[in-house]
Amino acid sequence: MENKEKILEVENLGVSFHTYAGEVKAVRGVSFHVNRGETLAFVGESGCGKTATAKAIMRLWNPPFVEIKSDSSMKYNGEEIMDMDNKQLQSLRGNKISMIFQDPMTSLNPTMTVGKQIMEGLILHQGMDKKQAREAALEMLKMVKIPAPEKNIDSYPHQLSGGMRQRVMIAMALANKPSILIADEPTTALDVTIQAQILDLLQGLKDEMDTAIILVTHDLGVIANFADRVQVMYAGQVVERGTTEEIFKEAKHPYTWALLSSVPALATENKQELYALKGTPPDLLLPLERCPFAARCEYCMGICREKNPAEVSLGETHSVACWLQHPDAPEVQSFYDRRKK
Repeated sequence: MENKEKILEVENLGVSFHTYAGEVKAVRGVSFHVNRGETLAFVGESGCGKTATAKAIMRLWNPPFVEIKSDSSMKYNGEEIMDMDNKQLQSLRGNKISMIFQDPMTSLNPTMTVGKQIMEGLILHQGMDKKQAREAALEMLKMVKIPAPEKNIDSYPHQLSGGMRQRVMIAMALANKPSILIADEPTTALDVTIQAQILDLLQGLKDEMDTAIILVTHDLGVIANFADRVQVMYAGQVVERGTTEEIFKEAKHPYTWALLSSVPALATENKQELYALKGTPPDLLLPLERCPFAARCEYCMGICREKNPAEVSLGETHSVACWLQHPDAPEVQSFYDRRKK
């Protein structure tokens, strides 16, 4: 993959939820970067920290109930997001970094037409008057291929289908031509045909506008055809990262193997049950001083129950946090490779 400018750099990100039971450490020391014009995917089970990480980038979590740790660093084009005041954050959100939220029905305002909701951001960030903003909103609806845009610009969210509402969300997010688009489960609850259309639309807009995309999903099928790089998250940590090809063909972490094994494959000759990962994720109220996946891993060793593994580089773009990569660890054949045969 060609070297591109790093547009977002995140170091040691920590996010905690303060509950009646105690501090839930949802994101623990996560670091990554995003290059201009590329797609980085976050993948993992529900509760692994994907959305918590994505929302933290725009500082959408509000204290005191949710805390972004003070030693976290998030730099957009070299500018520290953690140091931004409210005015700077307002300029950042929806203008330089935009987000498509998971459920458009609950994210869109039911009392406003979709046209007015797109116009809001254009008036706020671009200084347009209402006439200019309406014309620009109409162009955005055409760009995302909303049918009969001249009519639907005055429609309310409940009058549109799920796929059309998702397109409206994309139009709102891209109206100000952001450098980074965060897409949180953009195809959830859509049928496969509409899913494909939404992903094709995002790909085309990314290529046209050179927008970087952070894709939050649990769907490996979406990742395979859309992402450039993938980071696999578990219990608030990144356990493996690499290019899409490296993750799908050369995965090294047992959790990644489990995710890949849970996907049905048309090429499988003998009928077999889909793999189901046993057990449950660790309690994030507790300190994780050992490998967080140890209790569910069939390759678990003594050291796994004692100490959290450091991230080991396997190449320029591929790294993994697993004790199986230690020189003294036994050589194993992944159950993912065994199931493919």
